[in-house]
Amino acid sequence: MFKKFLINELNKLFINFFIKILISLIVGILLITGIGLGNYSYQISTPLQKIAEKQKFIIEKGEGINRISQNLKKQKIIRSMWNFEVYVWLEKMGKKFQAGEYFLYPSMNIKEITKILTSGEIIPNQKTIKIIEGWNYKEIGKYLENKMNISKEDFFSVIYDLQWKNKYDFLKDRSQIANLEGYLFPDTYQIYKNANSEDIIKKMLDNFDKKLSIKMREDIKKQGKTIFEIITLASIIEKEVPKEEDRKIVAGIFYKRLKQGIHLESCATINYILGNNKKQLSFEDTRVKSPYNTYLNNGLPPGPISNPGIFAIKAAIYPQETDYLFFLSKPTGEIVFSKTFEEHNKNKRKWLN
Repeated sequence: MFKKFLINELNKLFINFFIKILISLIVGILLITGIGLGNYSYQISTPLQKIAEKQKFIIEKGEGINRISQNLKKQKIIRSMWNFEVYVWLEKMGKKFQAGEYFLYPSMNIKEITKILTSGEIIPNQKTIKIIEGWNYKEIGKYLENKMNISKEDFFSVIYDLQWKNKYDFLKDRSQIANLEGYLFPDTYQIYKNANSEDIIKKMLDNFDKKLSIKMREDIKKQGKTIFEIITLASIIEKEVPKEEDRKIVAGIFYKRLKQGIHLESCATINYILGNNKKQLSFEDTRVKSPYNTYLNNGLPPGPISNPGIFAIKAAIYPQETDYLFFLSKPTGEIVFSKTFEEHNKNKRKWLN
């Protein structure tokens, strides 16, 4: 009887001990799990660093999650590959990563990094360039050197390449001028980052070919003019006259002067020679010896002095006839027209002195 009682008591003690051990283990597991989950939550929500200096991160085609996490760790963008991979697994995002180049910051947490890498927010493969109406080829070359990291010397050599003349019909009447001044159509372009000078020039010439419509070409031919002559005059109008409504009037004045054998006396052609952009020329400036000097030489200059936009080109094709024979630009850019030389001198004294 005593023996049976003793066995029962021992069983009770063992069971109580076992229950206590089991409870301790469960509590320990829960505690460890809680700490682990808390740490995991902290890790995925907290960036590795507070600095915001961006880094380029690349996912190559075919790379898996493990390789991506290794590269992130290697570039010190994340602190834990395990946390990154667990987060991707729990969120079922493993198949959503997209190959490409990305900008990431060490100040991003795992959630933010994963969102970018799975949303396709890649670095654009193209750059936007904007060629301004009236820029000459030297200004375009300088701009591309800064914007596209293309040597301006290389750009200059390509625009002198005679190959272009055989590729575009509108270049066949360029007279003896060997470069593409006047035909580098000003516009906004999307250019691939690895584009070279030839690629960019081709894009500009293709755009010129598109913008100079069949109707415009037919009207030029009907007038007994060449595209080269139109672009040469348009390049002067582009530099001389800022407002569209004045351009056709100025075009009419220039054609009248050409017909009457009067010098065009364009300040823009002198600035092209001198390489500057003076608002008012000195007498000495107008005496510089150059075939482009329209104060000393009759007719059009040997070629375009800038790359005109479509409105200046249309003004040269469709001039407006008036009684005016002279014009000047006020310091504000406003154009003042005159019918006689005396009236023109009067306006000069009034607005330019």
